[in-house]
Amino acid sequence: VAARKTVVVTSPVRTGQQVYAEQADLVVLGMVSEGAEIIADGNIHVYAPMRGRALAGESGDTSARIFLQSMQAELVSIAGIYRVFEQDLPPSLHKKAQIELQEDERLAIFAINAN
Repeated sequence: VAARKTVVVTSPVRTGQQVYAEQADLVVLGMVSEGAEIIADGNIHVYAPMRGRALAGESGDTSARIFLQSMQAELVSIAGIYRVFEQDLPPSLHKKAQIELQEDERLAIFAINAN
């Protein structure tokens, strides 16, 4: 399997902005504001508060994942399967979280517990 390229964004992604990592993974080091959208054909990693929309596996990659340092997203999507967050998540998922697509086409959110 060939390595996928990675797009790194070091500045915040502000409301109304859209960042797309075509045929690549996306790493965002700045905050993603409400109303901002980050999109990748591969995986997405956000190492700051994630308050906007994150769409991974946009070209249909069902194995793509989203990794968030601070989960406050409005919406997440993997390979076109969406989940909107209107109510608060359990406190265990507010910090480091991983989102993946399950075989039954549901998005699963797990806390990342680094020991």
